[in-house]
Amino acid sequence: MGSQGSIKLGDFIKQALAEDRCLEDITTQSLNYGNLKTKAVIKAKEGAVCAGMNVAKEVFKLIDKKLKFKQAIRDGDSFNAGDILAKISGSVSSILSAERTVLNFLSKLSGVATLTKSFVAKVKPYRTRIMDTRKTTPGFRLLEKYAVRMGGGYNHRYDLSEAVLIKDNHIAALRKKKKGFNLGEMITQIRKKSKDKEIEIEVDSVADFKQVVGHSPDIIMLDNMNISQIRKCVKLRNKINKRIKLEASGNVNLDNVRILARLKVDRISIGKLTHSPKAIDISLEFIVR
Repeated sequence: MGSQGSIKLGDFIKQALAEDRCLEDITTQSLNYGNLKTKAVIKAKEGAVCAGMNVAKEVFKLIDKKLKFKQAIRDGDSFNAGDILAKISGSVSSILSAERTVLNFLSKLSGVATLTKSFVAKVKPYRTRIMDTRKTTPGFRLLEKYAVRMGGGYNHRYDLSEAVLIKDNHIAALRKKKKGFNLGEMITQIRKKSKDKEIEIEVDSVADFKQVVGHSPDIIMLDNMNISQIRKCVKLRNKINKRIKLEASGNVNLDNVRILARLKVDRISIGKLTHSPKAIDISLEFIVR
């Protein structure tokens, strides 16, 4: 995740552990396990793509540095139902205190990676990139975007400071402020103020596309356009400036994503990668002999 990501990751995990009050596990404390040691495994109950194994390792480490954690799979790898994903040994109390936090991370992040991989597989014959969005769980963006990459997808801008993205409400507000407002002129104006930033603009009609394509934004997002509209926009882009990237967005699903890729858009952004993935069924089981 990079050095900056690692710092954020550590803080994030500490917050998750504090939320569950892992050091105040009254059930475990009441059962008085003392220094009892055990071995446990993290086991898959269904097939999926792994993401969050590095997070799980860090959770156990923060709970108890003496715990031994050995992963059997790497993030980005696929696994099947019944597979052992990791082995843990050490204090019973420590493992029990960390269990739910570890499984929450693994289940959620593997869900993101698995859904992303499903979309990536659909467009594999084409050069189209599957992109995430900023429609992430508050506070969870760093990890959810990481999970998208583990599923073979690509990250859209991380935050509002990273790139310019002019959306419908930006345009609506400017049209209210200024009569005769021109989308193309707006791009030129922004380019002067944000020379080092990527500029993307959202359009929802071929007419608006024609206004902006000649002003060379880096990316044009085709929002909720139908097949005929997208085809016209691709043709116009190829005629005017092939360096402009086209991004299809809106109501994308596993049934239509390949159709969009066939139209030769450069990227497809999908909010549901992070806002609607199915959690993967993963368990932690003690080895009792």
